[in-house]
Amino acid sequence: MKKILQNDYLNLIIRIILSTVFIFFAVGKITDPWQFAKEINNYQIMPEFSISIMALAIPWIELICGFLIISGVKVKSSSAISGALLIVFIIAIFIAMSKGLNINCGCSTQSYQEVGWAKIFEDILLLIGFVYLYFFPDSKFNFAKTPELAS
Repeated sequence: MKKILQNDYLNLIIRIILSTVFIFFAVGKITDPWQFAKEINNYQIMPEFSISIMALAIPWIELICGFLIISGVKVKSSSAISGALLIVFIIAIFIAMSKGLNINCGCSTQSYQEVGWAKIFEDILLLIGFVYLYFFPDSKFNFAKTPELAS
């Protein structure tokens, strides 16, 4: 089983998928931070003073992690950060659902994706990918050829 999980091609495919998702959604949020701030505010869980900070910080974290993961540099660290973000997103969606809120998840400022079980399932799948990359960060397709840079 470990040999299957350590497959360089599997690692590359997962890195491409996860990086593409994170980079795509990050760019939309970066280009329209005010809309993203509104999406965060719709969850009704963050104090007002922190919404703008979160709206500016989260997309850049997603973008940087996405580029690091696709390049194979600091894959383990970037996967841990990305996974932590996804856990926060999943918790926020649960809270919104428990409040009965019918709101956009905030993943993209260009499209509407309502919070719900489908979005939680999607985020869990992404989280599984980041957990995989955390435990198997090394690949011959990494630009970082030294283990210190790949981790």
